[in-house]
Amino acid sequence: MPNRTFSNLSRLLRQGLFGLLVSVGTIHAAPDVEDIDFRLPDGFKVEVLVEGVPNARSMALGDDGTLYIGTRRMGSVYAVRNVFSGRPEVVTLAENLSVPNGVAVHEGDLYVAEPKRILRYPGINGRIDSPGEPEIIDGDLPYKGKLHSWRYIGFGPDDRLYVSIGAPGNAVNEPELALILRIAADGSSREVFARGIRNSVGFDWHPESGELWFTDNGRDMLGDDLPPGELNRVPDAGLDFGYPYCHAGFIPDPDLSDLGKCEDSVAPVQALGPHVAPLGMIFYTGKMFPAGYRNQVFIAEHGSWNRSKAAGKTGYRVTVVRLDGNNAVSYEPFMEGFLDQNRVLGRPVDLLIAPDGALLVSDDQRGVIYRIFYARP
Repeated sequence: MPNRTFSNLSRLLRQGLFGLLVSVGTIHAAPDVEDIDFRLPDGFKVEVLVEGVPNARSMALGDDGTLYIGTRRMGSVYAVRNVFSGRPEVVTLAENLSVPNGVAVHEGDLYVAEPKRILRYPGINGRIDSPGEPEIIDGDLPYKGKLHSWRYIGFGPDDRLYVSIGAPGNAVNEPELALILRIAADGSSREVFARGIRNSVGFDWHPESGELWFTDNGRDMLGDDLPPGELNRVPDAGLDFGYPYCHAGFIPDPDLSDLGKCEDSVAPVQALGPHVAPLGMIFYTGKMFPAGYRNQVFIAEHGSWNRSKAAGKTGYRVTVVRLDGNNAVSYEPFMEGFLDQNRVLGRPVDLLIAPDGALLVSDDQRGVIYRIFYARP
């Protein structure tokens, strides 16, 4: 049977699952998610963990258990204290920023990515009510327009910060963009790590090999069913994943194929659904879920925006890609219900593993964070 989210305000108040927006002193009622019947595999349940976080996008967990949340449209970065205690408090940590989508925590410092720069709030633990002015550790990120300029960031096992730089168009030849950069934690030693990447808004490192894996959004205007979204692996620095001359490793671009050959690009580990807009991805390293999910890839599919009415919308779900070594052996739905007969009820963005092994999912349409947990059937 589907699991219904406990989402109206009265239930949230009884359970203590509400968000207090400290900066304005008001309690935000939960969005009306009562009509969402989430469908998950047997034994899994979902609940609203945090609400009142408008346009909730990327997530990062601090060393003290504070949850940090970036946004794309609000210009704000939020911090949620007591997030796992049953009474989370949502604090507006920063306002009036430019598309602060990406957030990451490293050695007690909070990093926030804007389109043109990387900010650092040093020693953020215990200071979310008065974080002070941030340091600018890189104020000159590659930028040529707003499209795909929302950055995703994360620290790798090498203690370096990885930054996605999306292409400023649908199919454009901009060799200084469409890539992933990596830089030292202080902003020095910036270099190109991988290129030929149209727009990655999610990546993670394999828990055993330490290799970077990332999702990529395929170009539009090649029809309802092409190209697929991508899950990619980066075994070595300097690889080219084909954009803009080749898509998904086998589709030459109709206008830009003279820039390279598909056989010279790195093909995805798994072709995802067409136009599903794969964003956040994560390897499951928790201990709550059954063992068959350990080290497998979960992906938040934000959902298509321009497929024809006849073809219908795709994505709007969380999927799991099962691996055998570095090879994908299956690609299947895990959390569905955001889409109801072509009516969009929510849009998943990013994924994070909680200390207890639950899977957190941000929803930028609803402004909530869900918690998926396993209770034996």
